[in-house]
Amino acid sequence: MTALLEIRNLETFYGPIMALRGVSLEVHKGRVVTVLGANGAGKTTLLKTLSGIMDPEKGTILFEGQEIQGKEPHKVVRSGIVHVPEGREVFPLLTVEENLALGAYTRSDKAEVARDRDMVFSYFPILAERRKQEAGTLSGGQQQMLAIGRGLMLRPKIMLLDEPSLGLSPILTQEIFAILKRLNQDEGVTMMLVEQNAAVALDLADDGYVLELGRIVMSGSAEKLANSEDIKSFYLGHANEGARGERRWKRRKTWR
Repeated sequence: MTALLEIRNLETFYGPIMALRGVSLEVHKGRVVTVLGANGAGKTTLLKTLSGIMDPEKGTILFEGQEIQGKEPHKVVRSGIVHVPEGREVFPLLTVEENLALGAYTRSDKAEVARDRDMVFSYFPILAERRKQEAGTLSGGQQQMLAIGRGLMLRPKIMLLDEPSLGLSPILTQEIFAILKRLNQDEGVTMMLVEQNAAVALDLADDGYVLELGRIVMSGSAEKLANSEDIKSFYLGHANEGARGERRWKRRKTWR
């Protein structure tokens, strides 16, 4: 089956520094894919390259069979790719409703836009309660909900989520990931998320990749990764192997 999104041998640089080193992966329609990795692994660079914020030096990005690498960000958005950035970047002086309206700025079907706004409110009822409130006065968790809701207003073909658990309490993280699971199962939203919180990411995802120093070093089903001893020791802290697992991970150049 043809992938909705296919990345082949992607290389992206920050000046002279290669941040992505021949990255290849696939995301199929209706599935959730997670990319795990420590700080500096290249996760955010990957999403910025996919959404057109950064241009790759080499490689191919195929979306619905069409090459999109190097396209301007607004053209990438119009193709159906929505990037929910790290850090809950909402428009702080605009209300919740105004932020959601900006998410639908490329659309002219007003009746359907209103329906989708109500759909967002059904998944995030706190946003309905705060609809007239300025986004900058919301809590961190509510701002993350708003950022996701704003992305949904475009009716994305795929959502790129950058560290949706960042800075949130464990309870809020579980709540938001439960909603993401419902959006995938009930609305069919295809997702690609990058995360350091491996436990919640693998629980949500169908498939996963591990990114280390700009390279994909492991891939497979989420179940396979969750049961990997290396993933357990490095990311999940099982068997009291945290320090040993981290040292072992850093020594490895390839995974077998």
